[in-house]
Amino acid sequence: MSTLRETPLAQTHRALGARMVEFGGFLMPVQYTSILAEHAAVRERAGLFDVSHMGEIFLAGPDAIAAAERLVTCPVASLAVGAVRYGCLCNDQGGTVDDVTVYRLTETSLFFCVNASNVEKDFSWICEHAGDPAGVRVENRSARFGLIALQGPLAEGVLQRLTDLSLAGLRRFRFQHGKVAGQSVLVSRTGYTGADGFELYLEDGDVVALWNALLAAGSPLGLQPAGLGARDTLRLEAALPLYGHELDDDTSPLEAGLDRFVKLEQGGFIGCDAIRARRARGHTRALAGFILEDPGVARAGHPIVYDGREVGSVTSGAPSPTLGKSIGLAWVPPLLAARGTLLAVRVRGRDLRAHVVETPFVPKMDRGARAQA
Repeated sequence: MSTLRETPLAQTHRALGARMVEFGGFLMPVQYTSILAEHAAVRERAGLFDVSHMGEIFLAGPDAIAAAERLVTCPVASLAVGAVRYGCLCNDQGGTVDDVTVYRLTETSLFFCVNASNVEKDFSWICEHAGDPAGVRVENRSARFGLIALQGPLAEGVLQRLTDLSLAGLRRFRFQHGKVAGQSVLVSRTGYTGADGFELYLEDGDVVALWNALLAAGSPLGLQPAGLGARDTLRLEAALPLYGHELDDDTSPLEAGLDRFVKLEQGGFIGCDAIRARRARGHTRALAGFILEDPGVARAGHPIVYDGREVGSVTSGAPSPTLGKSIGLAWVPPLLAARGTLLAVRVRGRDLRAHVVETPFVPKMDRGARAQA
C-alpha cells in the first residue's frame, strides 16, 4: 500500500468511512455505504465521485491540432473551442493504446483526459508521435489537477446552486470555465454513468473545498458520495468500455463497437491503415451484451459457451441493480453477437444460460426528463 498514490481527497474518503482499494496505481474508494445504495443514488438523485486519478495531457502550439489529428481516431480540427470528443489513441497495428476524451481549449491548444493506469504510457506515446517540439509542446499536468464527477438527474440543480454559469445551456460534450463555490473550475458535461452529469476539473489544492461544498449543497436532496464499485455497475449498464477489459493494445476500436468514434474514411491517424486491413480481413470476434437467465454472476474472464464449446470470454460482468439481473459484455464470434442468441457463461464449472441483448442495457438519461432540485 505504501507505493500507491493518493488523490487530494484520500483523507476525506477515510473520514466518510470509505473502503479503500487499489485501482490504476492509486488508493481509491470502492464504496462508502453499499454499491447498491450508491448506484441507486446516481440513477434516482445524484452521486459524487472522486476521479482525480485520471490524467490530463496538454498539447499547445501552432501544430497542436494537426498533431492531435494524427494521434486520435476522432476528428479534432473540426472540434469547436469549448467542445469535447471521445476517441482512441491507436498503435501501428491498430490496437488501442488508450481511450480518451479530447477537450479543445483554444485554436492552438487542447488536452486529453486519459485513464489513470495509462498516464505514463500515453504521455510517452504522445511525445514520441506528436512531431517537432517547436510546433507542439506536450505537457503532463496530471499531478496538478483534481477531478470530481457529479452525476445523476439532480446534478444540474445541485451544481447550479454553487455557480453563476448557465448550466441549462451547457450541451452534452461541451465545457465552460467559471467559478464553482468560489473555485476556478472547468465544467464539462460528458459522463461515464449513463446519467446526466458534470465533470469538474480544478487545481488539486482546491478539490477538498469543492467536494465539501457539493456535499453540503446536495446532501439535503439525497446526493451521496459514490465509489468505484457503483461507477463500474453504472458504466456497465450503459455498456461503456473500460480500458483493460473491453479495450487494450491488441484490440481495435472497431472490434469493440466504437466505429462512430473512428474517422476511418478520413484517415490520417496512427493505426488507420492497420484498422482498415483488419476490417477487410474480417474481425474474428465481436463485443456482445448479454443477460443471464439463471441465478449467478458473470465476471471478467469467465468462458462463453455455445453448443458445448468455449467460444469467447466475458470482459465485464456484474449484477445490474437497475434490472435486478446479472449482465455482462463478452467477446464472441461475430455470428453469435446477434440479439437473441442463446449462450452460456461457465461459472465455477456450471454453464449458466444467457442471451444476447442490444446495448446499452439501461437507456441513457434524457436531459429533458431530469428532475429539478
